[in-house]
Amino acid sequence: MDHRKMSGTSSDPGNVVYRSSTRRPARVLIVEASPPWWSDTCDVLCEALDDFLSLACSLDGPCRIPLLSLYAVSRQQECLLPFAQVRGNLARLRSCVDELRAIPGEGCTRGATRGGELLRQALLDSLQQFRQHMKHTSAAGHNTSLEVTVMTSQSGRGVVQRLETGLKDADLVSLRRLLVVQILTGVDCGQDSSSPEARPADAEDCLMSGTEIELQQVQNSIFNIEMVLKAWLQDQGGDREQLHLLLPGDSAAVCIKCDVQERLISPALIHLTPNLGVKTESIDDFLPVTKGSAKQNQMPQRLKAIKTLRADGVCESVLYGLPLVLYPTTCWQLDWDEMEANNNLFHALCHTLKTHGWFLLLQMEPVTAGGLGVCSHYILQPSSALSLLLKPAASKELLLPCSLPRPLQQHPAPGATQAVQACVTQLDEEFVFNPLCLSSNLYQHLRSRGLQPQPRYPYRSQAAATRRNQLQPLEGAKCPTSRQPRQLQSRQQGTTGRVRATVAPFPSSSSHWHRAPPPKASRPALTLLGSGEGQEGDSEDEISTAIQ
Repeated sequence: MDHRKMSGTSSDPGNVVYRSSTRRPARVLIVEASPPWWSDTCDVLCEALDDFLSLACSLDGPCRIPLLSLYAVSRQQECLLPFAQVRGNLARLRSCVDELRAIPGEGCTRGATRGGELLRQALLDSLQQFRQHMKHTSAAGHNTSLEVTVMTSQSGRGVVQRLETGLKDADLVSLRRLLVVQILTGVDCGQDSSSPEARPADAEDCLMSGTEIELQQVQNSIFNIEMVLKAWLQDQGGDREQLHLLLPGDSAAVCIKCDVQERLISPALIHLTPNLGVKTESIDDFLPVTKGSAKQNQMPQRLKAIKTLRADGVCESVLYGLPLVLYPTTCWQLDWDEMEANNNLFHALCHTLKTHGWFLLLQMEPVTAGGLGVCSHYILQPSSALSLLLKPAASKELLLPCSLPRPLQQHPAPGATQAVQACVTQLDEEFVFNPLCLSSNLYQHLRSRGLQPQPRYPYRSQAAATRRNQLQPLEGAKCPTSRQPRQLQSRQQGTTGRVRATVAPFPSSSSHWHRAPPPKASRPALTLLGSGEGQEGDSEDEISTAIQ
């Protein structure tokens, strides 16, 4: 069953949208917190879990973790968090992390058999709770699978073997994936450095035991454990290919099927961090937000150079957003001497960076006093002209795990190499990329959409509802003058047809009905409903128009 295909809601029945993030699996984290290993990994694991949950709870956009449950296995298995939503639930999730951190790391050790039985009970209990949760909620049709992650400091291979034995006859229909993560401490690294288990935290290097359980080993550090948890935010794929790359062929196009992976979390999904370099679409987005006349006295953003980088050592995958072009200022408030000195400094900076093949790493100085708040980083690139290119750079909090597959052999197969070379040589070669040669047909598309016939009265239903809401208090008061004369109704209908607005009369005196209607040239201006501004200076004759 394809859990990732979903029809998009579109007015065109022929348009079908496939979204890979619509049906993410629910997550269960089982932490083995048994002494004496727990004393070595408690602080690191809890800090990594706290950081990850702070990020996951604040993400906008499609839901990446629909449900999360947390178990702790020490002297007994305990459910610290039944299945709960992640987004907007940070307070509850952090309290569970505090409970996990409070588990003592010292005490009597238990046997491996007892520990394996507790892990088995925790996993089966999570499966049972997941089935019950799906049975009693409306989300049953959207989350039909579960992924369980077990974190332990014991021998990963032994944990896998005990789980395989204990789950041999269990009902694992809802279980999509079971991952055992072994956290390597200093002693483990020295003992297992030459064993086959000592593998890096790479998806390609995960040890597979059977078809159900995977083993992954990570170092005992906050960053490495965070990367394991951040993999939950990615679409793991596997159900179907996500992208087709077409190369020209002699008879038919050569199709290379690919999967797509996110490299980092877009800061635009974190609405609580305005200083993270989220917006670079225009100067107004980049400049500080000010109000009123304070804009003239507001200091510009200050970017401080903190490092020089080799141009060939910057990976494009950690840069995001739209770039901005910097050039020497032409502000009229500077005198000529200061402007000329500034132009010389700018020219010298461009020349120095270009000559040495350097980029500059910049950090935005925090706006708040004391250096608090979120800070953003930028990469400054030189050009052959008198200009610099400014691009936002991702920080470690935004990075997602990137497990690039390694080639099975040093050189590709000769037949595949010849086929690809024959395809690529058919393409025209350009020494300089010129975007003026590219056209997206954007103008034609916008014109076709803008010239489509619009409904004559698109707001008729809303207008009728507004009139009913406005006339309800009048009917309750049984005002004898609440009925409109035929001339006024026809005049309001004509106005509605021309400006597409809803005209709702207010109660007025009887003398108003005998007053001649004003000529068209002197019709009062339209005002917002409830603005309180009289159109003719007389509150009894006031007519408010609600622009829909």
